[in-house]
Amino acid sequence: MRTLRTSLVLLGFLLWASAAQAAHTQAQLVLANTTARPGDTVLAGVHLKMESGWHTYWKNPGDAGMATKIKWELPPGVTNGDTEWPLPQKLPPEEVTTYGYENEVVLLVPLKLASDLKPGPLTLKAKVSWLECKEQCIPASAEVQATLDVGNETKTSPDAALLNLWMSKTPQTNNLFSFHARWEKSTDSDNRTLIIEGTQTAADIIPIEKADFFPDASDQLDIQGATEKVDSKNGFALRKTIKKLSGDWPSRISGVVVIEGNNQRWGFELNEPIASLGTSSTPAVAPESPTPSSSSAQPTQPLWKMLLYAFVGGLILNIMPCVLPVIALKILGFVGEARNAPGRVRLLGLVYTLGVLLSFIALAAIVIGIKSAGHRAGWGMQFGDPRFVAGLTILVVLVALNLFGVFEVNLGGRAMSAAGELASKHGFAGAFFNGVLATILATPCTAPFLSIALGFAFSQQAAIILLIFLSVGVGLALPYLVLSFQPSWLKWLPKPGAWMEKFKMFMGFPMLATAIWLFTLVSGGTDKSTTLWFGLFLIALATGVWLWGEFVQRGSARRGLAATASITLIAGVGLYALTRGSDQIQWQPWSQTAVAQAQAQGHPVLVDFTADWCLTCQVNKKVAIEVPSVRAKLKQIGSVNLVGDYTRLPDNITAELNHYSRAGVPLVLVFPGKTDAAPEVLPEVLTPGVVIAALDQAAK
Repeated sequence: MRTLRTSLVLLGFLLWASAAQAAHTQAQLVLANTTARPGDTVLAGVHLKMESGWHTYWKNPGDAGMATKIKWELPPGVTNGDTEWPLPQKLPPEEVTTYGYENEVVLLVPLKLASDLKPGPLTLKAKVSWLECKEQCIPASAEVQATLDVGNETKTSPDAALLNLWMSKTPQTNNLFSFHARWEKSTDSDNRTLIIEGTQTAADIIPIEKADFFPDASDQLDIQGATEKVDSKNGFALRKTIKKLSGDWPSRISGVVVIEGNNQRWGFELNEPIASLGTSSTPAVAPESPTPSSSSAQPTQPLWKMLLYAFVGGLILNIMPCVLPVIALKILGFVGEARNAPGRVRLLGLVYTLGVLLSFIALAAIVIGIKSAGHRAGWGMQFGDPRFVAGLTILVVLVALNLFGVFEVNLGGRAMSAAGELASKHGFAGAFFNGVLATILATPCTAPFLSIALGFAFSQQAAIILLIFLSVGVGLALPYLVLSFQPSWLKWLPKPGAWMEKFKMFMGFPMLATAIWLFTLVSGGTDKSTTLWFGLFLIALATGVWLWGEFVQRGSARRGLAATASITLIAGVGLYALTRGSDQIQWQPWSQTAVAQAQAQGHPVLVDFTADWCLTCQVNKKVAIEVPSVRAKLKQIGSVNLVGDYTRLPDNITAELNHYSRAGVPLVLVFPGKTDAAPEVLPEVLTPGVVIAALDQAAK
């Protein structure tokens, strides 16, 4: 079950669906009555009729898909009850388990009329939003309405028979079976086998030929698709494989048990405790334009003006969220050292400035080198590399933990300790490193004036690029440098004392906020499983340094054991996470600019437009993309692999899909490694052979 995923995309789906047209499903609102009296309850139904081969989804769509939503717009005095869902089916293909309806379905809703309603016609309206899938999945919606007369009598409508038919297909009140659920065994810490047993209260009332279980949605559990029917004398027993996603193992299980026999289907609501182990029992926007090359015409600007813009932009960077945590730490250093050693503070200011300027010189050298090689350069371009961002995230987490006092850092310590030493100490190494760290964290921020100066710089020769970058660095370092040379200004700062330790711990929180922001950059460029394992590694890292600080550094009698546990935990989880993702395709976020840059560098490009709710997308990924033969081919030809995540229905991907005459995902493109070459559009249902053939063609 992926209900958490579904809830995350629901908001974007509802907003987008209002503009979508139902191309393959027709929706109609039908009523069991044409006339009803005040106080009556009228059965309403949303009738969805799908074209051949298309399907919609049950209230729990399963591993992909999205449940149909009904948003009522009812007049005063009319209230709607809960939706009654007819029994679903397991939808093909078998590789991904989903639950839904083919051909047609009627979703049933009771409408209660107030007892004081006045006679006359009532217009009942609803907005219905659904996901329709065949080989591709398309969000769709429709406005439906019907008229009901309020009078002194009740009259049945011609649609009453249809509604009664579908009501008979909903789960029944269970008075025929006694249900029991128990854990059978545990295969590992996150997997168990669940047995659901049903015993008939009277012999042979229902001929049981087949039985299945359709679970309610859960954020905690993934109930695997295959259901194994176990022999049972007086009823049935079902075996399901359960994977725990989060939290503790549940104490209850709920869903619908479906029994088939004599060409009939019966459904019964199940909500039972689980016995413990061992017991029985919008309009599309235009696609984004590629970034113009450095040879594009640029308006002529005076150099002095651009240098001034760069300097002012560097000044403003000091108060940007990216840099502010580091600057606050340096203010803390002032308070601790300035009153006793003004000369030392001046030296620290110079060392900090040196760290900033050398870092900007290094950035300028990288830009110059990239331009010399004929490629494009951009401000903050290193943040496009998930490996760089992951390393910086680890470093910032270590700094935050050190500020919280989880562990201490000493000169000459191990590599893990060295990171914290550089950020937490107020000596020369700390000052220099804070200049470096401030520069690194500043690069994804674009302050006022700065973008103009940098845009100018990237189109110029090496010497001007270096001057512009140094001007930014001077602006970034100047407030600290001036303060270090004006110790009299420090009288406005409070005297040193115990509050400094509290303030240091407080500054760990904005540092954590920086880590969270960096983590979102990592997750934006990787698949969800890699993101999960990187998050688990950060937790293991935090636990490991806590063990180190609490039991190794603070004089525990079992330092050796604690040190071994700390290193083993960090290295073990880190190595497992690294090797686990090493054989996976390394995806980067899609953009037209990313495609153009890869082609300009001669790389073939694989683009996968996908969504969490797209069944065909998940099957394609499992059987035709994330497979050894395709991974080997991608490495062989040096492909750049881009993913366009359509889960939240972004407008730029909608426009790209429309450009290729697609109304939804999946859409897989393979671009040759030639500038501006058109891609090959792969079929909606893929095989490894189809993908490999397209990659071979693109590499020619």
